[in-house]
Amino acid sequence: MRATVVVPVLKQARGGRSAGDAAPVVTRTPESRLEEATGLAQAIDLDVVNGTVVTVNDPRPATLMGTGKIGEIKATLDENDSGLVIVDHPLTPVQQRNLEREWNAKVIDRTGLILEIFGRRASTKEGTLQVDLAHLNYQKGRLVRSWTHLERQRGGGGFMGGPGETQIEADRRMLQDRIIKLERELEQVVRTRQLHRAKRKKVPHPIVALVGYTNAGKSTLFNRITGAGVLAEDMLFATLDPTLRRMKLPHGRTVILSDTVGFISDLPTHLVAAFRATLEEVLEADLILHVRDMSDIDNQAQSADVLRILKDLGIDEAESDKRIIEVWNKIDRLEPEAHDAIVQKASGAENVVALSAISGEGIDTLMGEISRRLSGVLTEATVRLPVDKLALLPWLYDHAIVDNREDNEDGSITLDVRLSETESVELERRLGNGPKAGKEDWER
Repeated sequence: MRATVVVPVLKQARGGRSAGDAAPVVTRTPESRLEEATGLAQAIDLDVVNGTVVTVNDPRPATLMGTGKIGEIKATLDENDSGLVIVDHPLTPVQQRNLEREWNAKVIDRTGLILEIFGRRASTKEGTLQVDLAHLNYQKGRLVRSWTHLERQRGGGGFMGGPGETQIEADRRMLQDRIIKLERELEQVVRTRQLHRAKRKKVPHPIVALVGYTNAGKSTLFNRITGAGVLAEDMLFATLDPTLRRMKLPHGRTVILSDTVGFISDLPTHLVAAFRATLEEVLEADLILHVRDMSDIDNQAQSADVLRILKDLGIDEAESDKRIIEVWNKIDRLEPEAHDAIVQKASGAENVVALSAISGEGIDTLMGEISRRLSGVLTEATVRLPVDKLALLPWLYDHAIVDNREDNEDGSITLDVRLSETESVELERRLGNGPKAGKEDWER
């Protein structure tokens, strides 16, 4: 379908955020907003034939824009034979209906476009349920557009019967029933995820979550450090459903890496609510890698959006220094001078690693930093595993850093290890389970 993208630029602060936030809001340039909206449209195979930025000095309740701008856009639509208009701004149902009448074309706002993308990307049952729920909640308030051509049905048995239930009311009731059913199914998803988390805690591998603005390169980085085959394309929202993989750190410790859905500015509240079960994986993470596309001129504003969503999820600024590592990605796209400046700046900053997920530059530095951050205060120990305790060997390699190993003539193994206090206690418990295990099996 041929589409036209319209980016309204309101003179007042968008969404009124600056009034409530202590920190100043980082805004995007109109050109970058147009580029992003065009990318969103192309992500669902729309043919964008024209894009325009419209300055709105006085937002109209009925149409958002003034009659002059509406007329100009109408002429452009006729010229380009465009049957779809994407407005990069939230529209009320009344504004959407009135603009469709004025332009004689289908109109969708930013929220509707993102919902459409998510609907196409969902590949698992959980993802489909989440998108369906968000879409139904979005549509529930817009039924007035769909059924304005229907007359009120009549109630009773004869012509004197009073007005019956309108088609709008009937459809809204059907939607509400469907929403309740989806919410119940998602509750089961939440319970299943909680069970999975409980199982993972029994084998306490640390969890590292990747977050970032859409198309920041999370999936490419995920594939680089895990060897997984997750879809990674230069496309907005290429990945929707979360993926978890085990990986080994340089010193042999096993961690679980989680690739999550990309964030975006003005993420619809319907989606945040529906994807709560998925995003809670981030809350459970021991370490969060905030991936940023340093080749994008708006990466600062994108970073602010990601941090705002993390804050909404419950990760406040006090925790960020301890739990978040900023990953400055795509440095391979920078000019040599800018590349060197970014690398130097990252090396002198705490909690920052500059890298390229494509070329592999800086990956070793990131892996070392993850290992250092997850190691905590390590305890050095010498462990002797008798023959009847050799089954503990894989557990030790998964949960401790093994510095030295000696295979003894009697079949036992002596290991010099470093491990956290929690794992130290767990090892003592495991060594004490066998009747032949004694103090000689565990030496500090």
